[in-house]
Amino acid sequence: MQPDLRYLSVPIPGWLSVSFAGLVVLLIIGIYYTIRPVAEKQTPFILLGCLLWLSLLFGLAQNAFFLKTQAVPPRFLAAVLPPFLFITGTFLSRKGRKFIDGLSMRRLTWVHTVRIGVELLLFQLFAVGQIPQAMTFEGRNWDILAGLTAPLMAMMVFGPKKWSPRVLLWWNIAALGLLINIVATAVLSAPLPFQQLGFEQPNVGVLKPAFIWLPGFVVPIVLFSHLAAIRRL
Repeated sequence: MQPDLRYLSVPIPGWLSVSFAGLVVLLIIGIYYTIRPVAEKQTPFILLGCLLWLSLLFGLAQNAFFLKTQAVPPRFLAAVLPPFLFITGTFLSRKGRKFIDGLSMRRLTWVHTVRIGVELLLFQLFAVGQIPQAMTFEGRNWDILAGLTAPLMAMMVFGPKKWSPRVLLWWNIAALGLLINIVATAVLSAPLPFQQLGFEQPNVGVLKPAFIWLPGFVVPIVLFSHLAAIRRL
């Protein structure tokens, strides 16, 4: 079955791209306040690295680099492999593990509230034909539950009532499962050689600016936050 690619070259509405960019800015602010107490001297360099990476992704997407869906290997890998390798290297190195173990668990939990905004914008992306319904909370994506419950976890585990850290551990494991679910759905819905879902309305939106930042930056940050928390717990 051939995917319907009528929206592949259709730009995402400007207000949607600007809204997602604003969400990424808020995430960067959250990253700043999370890593600053642990690595104050390195924080400016880390943020500069993030901005350079975001600029590179945006530039490639702006020039339709990721829209060449028949390229071998898939160009989409250029957006997701570097963050994955960076995360892997951080966990494997002694300095990286020391950095992880110094991060605030409360702030690592609050980071996941970004998923509320992400899911609301994904629904709008579906409404304009850029992703399939399966990638929204009306389909098979329940990731918004992680975002909605993150404040509860932060307040109850680290607040006066002090829920057991084991509750936070199981929440992180469950929320990580939700993340893996939507990532798998998104990949299998993209118009790539191994597409299995969403043929009537493929996942083309995340191949364009500014939504290329979702797989290339937002998802890796969320993944890192879960893995760091699970390691600590």
